[in-house]
Amino acid sequence: MKIGVLGTGTVGVNLASKLVEIGHQVKMGSRTPDNINAMSWAQKNGSNASYGTFADAAAFGEIVFNCTSGEHSMEALKSAGEKNLEGKILVDVANPIKFENGELELLVSNTDSLGKQIQRAFPKAKVVKALNTASTELQVNPSRLRGDHDLFICGNDDDAKSRVAKLLKHFGWKSVVDIGGIKASRGMEALLLLWIHLSKKRPNELFNYKIIWEKEKS
Repeated sequence: MKIGVLGTGTVGVNLASKLVEIGHQVKMGSRTPDNINAMSWAQKNGSNASYGTFADAAAFGEIVFNCTSGEHSMEALKSAGEKNLEGKILVDVANPIKFENGELELLVSNTDSLGKQIQRAFPKAKVVKALNTASTELQVNPSRLRGDHDLFICGNDDDAKSRVAKLLKHFGWKSVVDIGGIKASRGMEALLLLWIHLSKKRPNELFNYKIIWEKEKS
């Protein structure tokens, strides 16, 4: 499959590398056609790895991953082009955050989310929120953590979610939990606040979430 990855940071590089590893053709996109990180990544990952602008990567991919900084995701996606995203699955991995005076701040919250904003701005794309609740290392290698643990996804298109879940299972995820429509991305993005506090408590340890389901006794 041809996949576009928007973003050249750690998340974009790790996800793009994993996608190439499991057999996909991947084009990494950035603001400029000669981004050094993208060029270096492509050189290291063989003939199935290429690079270009955000628009190049979006046009190339049957599925497109948004791995840009959440603060700048809307700008990057507009640069990618609405026509290039039309009808495609757009996997939003970004979290709309910034650090202000040493504290984490959600730039979008309460009644809205980045996932919802993206779906509104690109109504013909099939936005699926995924991978934003796990650490970069676990995103592409969930077996690094012992035992069962969950990955959450949400989006308005059931077929798109099913295809994303199948792809994530090729990453090694055994439990992909669909929590509903794209409005559920509010909770997924807010969950990062808890994730940050947990990571500060044990900075050298990996962790993730596990949901325990049990019917109430009558």
